[in-house]
Amino acid sequence: MTDRRDIVGSLRTGLAWGLLALVAALALVSVGVPALTGATPLAVLTGSMSPTLPTGTLVVVRPVPMEQIQLGDIVTYQIVPGDPAVVSHRVVEVHSVSDGTFEFITQGDDNTAPDPAPVRQEQVKGVVWYSIPLLGWVSIAVGSHGAWLAPLAGVALLAYASVLIGSGVLARSRRTGAASAALPD
Repeated sequence: MTDRRDIVGSLRTGLAWGLLALVAALALVSVGVPALTGATPLAVLTGSMSPTLPTGTLVVVRPVPMEQIQLGDIVTYQIVPGDPAVVSHRVVEVHSVSDGTFEFITQGDDNTAPDPAPVRQEQVKGVVWYSIPLLGWVSIAVGSHGAWLAPLAGVALLAYASVLIGSGVLARSRRTGAASAALPD
């Protein structure tokens, strides 16, 4: 019976460490890296970039100089200049305007035609740096409550993992102490 408890305890501790590592890694790539680099995490809300960026994908967008944007890059831009609503589409043409600025013709990977209006450089927020499938659903699910709900969920998962790890360590030390007390002198 003790062997079975040891195995179950070890599994619980391993799962807790795995959960802790997963939460820490997801926090790092979805919040930490963007915060440290000036990038912005955003959730993909439509299927226009499927299959590359399906709905529910978290994209991390970093600002880049306009002259570095190339054909094939996925840019995130304001649909209407000054409006916070953005879309991420692939650059299919780059035009240099006579005043020294750039315009981009964009198209969603799942769309049959380019977007109707060129994207002016003042609309561009940046280029998609990396993406994490499915993680955007968390942002979509919490919506406007995300400012407090996502960190709260992260803290709750970390606390749960800590309790599991602590109980596993405590149980192991009790078994070790009991086993050493049972040994003859």
